[in-house]
Amino acid sequence: MGIAAFSMLAFLLVVYVLMPRGKPVVFHDPDELLKVVKDGDIICRLGDRFWSGLFRDVSEVDRRYSHVGIISINGDRVTVIHAEGTTETGKDFVKEEKLEDFIKIARTIGIYRINNIDGFQISNLAINYLGVPFDWQFDMHDDSKLYCTELLYVILKQVMPELKLSTVYIREIDKEIIPLESVSNSEYFIEIFFSTTTQNGK
Repeated sequence: MGIAAFSMLAFLLVVYVLMPRGKPVVFHDPDELLKVVKDGDIICRLGDRFWSGLFRDVSEVDRRYSHVGIISINGDRVTVIHAEGTTETGKDFVKEEKLEDFIKIARTIGIYRINNIDGFQISNLAINYLGVPFDWQFDMHDDSKLYCTELLYVILKQVMPELKLSTVYIREIDKEIIPLESVSNSEYFIEIFFSTTTQNGK
């Protein structure tokens, strides 16, 4: 990473640490989502953290979301597997958490289903990546570390080698990254649920 890009990330990190945190927004009863989700569905959210706005604005058209995870259903247990970057030491990696915890900071939620794919394949593969460090380099060519949409892409390529998710060039870090709209605006996914507390869904 160049000095300029590193300096920018360092500055954003300092701003993030010093900024007051937003209060959790709980506007969905998890039972509402349980009525529609299936194993292997993709869940997108717009969080209320400083990073949320940055990741949302990477998308050029559909800026409803800032983060994505994979639904995993095991009996009555419904969780989300996702790669999350955080300033809290030891917490920036691919993790699994309860659905109700994943949506606590969500201002917007969308559920997407992959066309013609058994969702169990997706969730089963996702489990293999638990504990993989978060990719702060945003390097799509190195699977040893993963950011949220990169995790999804690495998994999908294993079951749909022909699949291509759109990328956006970020000049500040000189990298192509996968925006959230690569899911919400993709022909490979069907939106089966959407809800928001934000004005005009933005």
